[in-house]
Amino acid sequence: MTTWIRKASTLGIAAFFGFAIAIAINAVAERPGANEVDVPLDLLRTYSDVLDRVRSDYVDDISEAELIENSIRGMISELDPHSGYLDQEEFKSLRESTSGEFGGLGIQVGIKDGVLTVIAPIDDTPAKEAGLEAGDKIIRIDGELTQDLDLEKAVKKMRGKPGTDIDLTIAREGENKPLEFTITRAVIKTESVRHELLEPGMGYIRVSQFQSRTVEQMLEALDELVKENDGEALKGLVLDLRNNPGGVLQGSVEMVDAFLEEGQIVYTKGRIADAKMSFEASTGDRLDGAPIVVMVNGGSASASEIVAGALQDSNRALIVGEKTFGKGSVQSIMPLSDGGALRLTTARYYTPDGRSIQAEGIEPDVTVHQLKVSSIEDAFSISEASLSGHLSNGQSEMMDVIRQAEEGEGDDEEKEPLVIRDYQLYESLNLLKGMVIVSRNTRR
Repeated sequence: MTTWIRKASTLGIAAFFGFAIAIAINAVAERPGANEVDVPLDLLRTYSDVLDRVRSDYVDDISEAELIENSIRGMISELDPHSGYLDQEEFKSLRESTSGEFGGLGIQVGIKDGVLTVIAPIDDTPAKEAGLEAGDKIIRIDGELTQDLDLEKAVKKMRGKPGTDIDLTIAREGENKPLEFTITRAVIKTESVRHELLEPGMGYIRVSQFQSRTVEQMLEALDELVKENDGEALKGLVLDLRNNPGGVLQGSVEMVDAFLEEGQIVYTKGRIADAKMSFEASTGDRLDGAPIVVMVNGGSASASEIVAGALQDSNRALIVGEKTFGKGSVQSIMPLSDGGALRLTTARYYTPDGRSIQAEGIEPDVTVHQLKVSSIEDAFSISEASLSGHLSNGQSEMMDVIRQAEEGEGDDEEKEPLVIRDYQLYESLNLLKGMVIVSRNTRR
């Protein structure tokens, strides 16, 4: 190939591509059933003519290598928003992002309705702390309009040296004018799994994205929750996949498998044999049938939708929250000889009941929107102590002093009532409690 490129510089790029086209035609003709293949010769010749005209007449001097790479990018970007050509640097960034450490802002982005859109900000990153939200439309990056940027170039512009600033102009639903954000880049080190014991027996696991070690970390979190529950098995679990943009497909399959005894998890369909896959659950439920609530929203995409869809179809979990993003396609990463890679959509995936999530998303079983409750006590709590001139019981003031000494003043976010801290989680916990009661009564 290197020899061909050298020849192209001397023969002229159009002549070179004419030569390459002739070879391609001969190769096609030698294939079995070649007379059934309709080779668009006129379009191939037009392509080489355009390439040569741009090279010779365009206002700026552009190398043949750059023209060829741009034509590859254009070809792939016109297929769908998730396919793309990755040069060496972009391929390296992709590998880093799935391993759990990379530089940038900490947002997962995609093209939705032709606009660069935030799928989800990643927990504990500059983007999340700055206030970016799932569904935000990125209009400008450092003053440059994004309408002419493909996904790979947009991501490349947002990444940079840690400690440097980037300006984003955002259009957000419900806001009557664009929002301006200045965010400082950082080395993004993400722990994709966090856990908490909400109440005795009621576990909570937050999965922010699917990386190579995500399921391993989730299983470790389940063990930790049992320890925090005085060694007793959990009565129920809230699995939080809100603003989880997806990631490694195998991670989502293994996560579902951890909670199913049997049955199909997901299957894919594409044109080639390798794109047709089916994943089945193996024996063993880490929760031994205890109820599960899965939380989702508009930032839940791809692998997180596989988890939600599989657990919903198998009646293993109740899905709570808001409709998911709707990314139901599979991208295969194909390394190229130059050190780059091709990210190509090769299949659509389907839930066990045959639902295609692509552009549809997962509808929750119970819709719960995120509300901000500022003071639940003042709004709803009425008791004897609320009445003017009520009698004291003689102990309340002392008990208040003891309680404050033991618990602190409550200024820590973790000590806020759950209904104020996270309304969707509060409602999910209530639903989980109801499922536990029903499950217990059913076994009697």
